[in-house]
Amino acid sequence: MNNLIRHIREKMTESRLMFAYRGVVTSENTTSLLTLLEKEMESSEFGFQGRKRLFMFVLESLQNVSRHSKQDQFAEMSLVIYSKTYEGYTVTTGNVIENSQIPNLKARLDAINNLNASEIRKVYREMLNTTEFSSKGGAGLGLIEMAKKTGNRLDYDFIKIDDNYSYFILSKTVDSSGTGLSDRIPMTRFESEAVVQIEKLMSLNNIHLIWSGHFSTDVSKEVLSFTETGLTEKSIKSSVRRKVFGILVEALDNIAKHSAPANMAEKFGMPVVLIRLENNKDYVITTGNLIENEKIIQLKEKLDAINSCDREALKNLMKESLRSQRVSSDSTGNLGLIEMARKSDGRLDYYFEPVNEIYSYFTLSVRVSEN
Repeated sequence: MNNLIRHIREKMTESRLMFAYRGVVTSENTTSLLTLLEKEMESSEFGFQGRKRLFMFVLESLQNVSRHSKQDQFAEMSLVIYSKTYEGYTVTTGNVIENSQIPNLKARLDAINNLNASEIRKVYREMLNTTEFSSKGGAGLGLIEMAKKTGNRLDYDFIKIDDNYSYFILSKTVDSSGTGLSDRIPMTRFESEAVVQIEKLMSLNNIHLIWSGHFSTDVSKEVLSFTETGLTEKSIKSSVRRKVFGILVEALDNIAKHSAPANMAEKFGMPVVLIRLENNKDYVITTGNLIENEKIIQLKEKLDAINSCDREALKNLMKESLRSQRVSSDSTGNLGLIEMARKSDGRLDYYFEPVNEIYSYFTLSVRVSEN
C-alpha cells in the first residue's frame, strides 16, 4: 500500500492531477463532479466567464460519456480527470466505444479542429436548424457545442482494446479567460499515454476515486457528496455506506486541520484521498498528508494505543476521551481516530515516510468490510 500511495503521489504531481474518478458516469453523479470542480476553482484566478465556459465543456463531456459509453462490462472503465496545469485547467474523459464508431467520430473531430471560431458558430447554427435529435443527442452537436464554448481544438485519441472496442479519450485545456488553448501544431497527435496509465493504475488496484489537492471545507463536502452518491448508486448496504461515509468525514477533517501549510505541501507532498474496493466487498479509505516530524511521536502513540484495543476497549477509550475533552479546545484529541477505528475493522494502518528534517508524509488506511 505504501508503494502504491507513493506511486500515485508521484503520478499526480508529475501530471498536476487533482482528481480522477473511474466508474459509471450517471446524471446523478455528474452534478457532484461539476460542483467538486467549482469548489476547487473558487480560490483560483479563474473569473466567472472562465468558469462558465469550462463548466459547459465539462457538462457536455460528462453527458457524452453517460450517453455513449457501453453500459455493460465496460461501464466501470469510464474515466473523468481534472488537472490544474500552468496554462489553466485540463478536463479529460475516457470511455469505451465500438470500433465501428471511430471513423465517423474521428472525421467529426478533425473537421471541428480545422474550423476557426466564426466557422464553428456558423456550423453550430446550421446544425441547430437541421439536426434530427435522437435518444443520444444531435449528431455531433455536443462536440460543436464544446468547441463553440472554448475554442476550436478538441484533443482526442483512440486506444484499441480488442477487435470490437476501443477506449476514446477526449481532453481540453482552458485558460483563466475560459478560452481553449489551441496553439499546438495543428493536427499533431494528442499525447494520451498519461491518461491511459492512470486508467490502468486505477483498474489494477480497484481504485474508485483519487483526490489530490488542498482540502477546504467546501471541497471536502463535495468529495463526501460525490462518494455518497456513488455508494448509493452501487446499492451498497446502508450500514456499510454509513461507515464509509463516517470514516471519510473524519479522515478529511484530519487532513484539513493537520496538514502542513499549502506552500510546503505543494513542494514536498500534496494531500491525497483514495477510495478502493477490494474483493468486491471491502472498502479501503486511504489518506495521505504532509506533517511535521515533531508531531509524529505523539500521533504514533495515539495510533498504537487505538490499535491495541478490542471493541469494548475502544468504547471505553471513546468515553474517556469525551470526558477529557475541553469545550474551549479546537482539538478533538483522539476522538476522530477512535471513531474511524470503531466504524472499521478496528485497525488503523499507518506509515510515516521521511521527507526531510522538518516533514514526513503520513499515510493512514482504514478498511470497512460488508461482512
